[in-house]
Amino acid sequence: MRVSREKFAQNREKILQVASVLFREKGFDGIGVAEIMKAAGMTHGGFYGHFESKEELALEVSRALIEKVKVRWNEIIAASEQPLDALLKHYLSRLSVDDPGGSCVFASLAQEVSRSEGPVRATFNDGLSMLVDLLSEIVPGETPEERRKNGFATLSAMMGAVILARAVESRELSDSFLYTTRDALSVGKAPGR
Repeated sequence: MRVSREKFAQNREKILQVASVLFREKGFDGIGVAEIMKAAGMTHGGFYGHFESKEELALEVSRALIEKVKVRWNEIIAASEQPLDALLKHYLSRLSVDDPGGSCVFASLAQEVSRSEGPVRATFNDGLSMLVDLLSEIVPGETPEERRKNGFATLSAMMGAVILARAVESRELSDSFLYTTRDALSVGKAPGR
């Protein structure tokens, strides 16, 4: 039975939404097409009407999630008088650590992507460069070159803190990674939890 174009588009969007959560929770290699389709409430065979391969799905999900990060960071930056501190408070939070399926694609998948080649890695490359560019506009520094260096250092510290906070069992140690990093990077030096 053929489905309408509208239903086809809805099904495709559902697959993308489910895959975006599952990929961030389990990694690209940690989840199969059958599991994604089951979680989306569809049959395994229906996948290939929407995507040629799991790699194509991973690429589309990566692009969408990176665009989502860009939009969200721009919203946070535009809405605050202290944009760096607002971004640090948003990113270096318990929610970022406790909800990998709903948080930053880079912190969730960077290690896995670092062991791969191809379009997904190129997409991550472009996305990380874009985040450095955003940060370079709001971090301290006297010259564009100094702000760019500080953008790289800030992004590295932010993502590293979330990755390390997820890696430990101790809530106290996890919080220390988050909040010590946030305090160290803060322009206002009093971001609060």
